[in-house]
Amino acid sequence: MFEFQQYLGFILFLTILTIGFWLMFFLVGFVQYWVGGAIIELLKERREKKLAEQEQ
Repeated sequence: MFEFQQYLGFILFLTILTIGFWLMFFLVGFVQYWVGGAIIELLKERREKKLAEQEQ
C-alpha cells in the first residue's frame, strides 16, 4: 500500500501535470488568436493601400 509521502508525491505530480496542460491549452489558443488578428490587420492594410492607389 502507499505511504503518505508517496501519496503526496503523486498528488503533486498530478497537480503540476494539470497546470502544465491548461497553460499549454491557454497559450495555444492565445497564439492562434494573436496570429489570426495579425493576418486580418495585414489584409486590411493591403486593401486600404490598394484602394488609395486606385484613387490617385
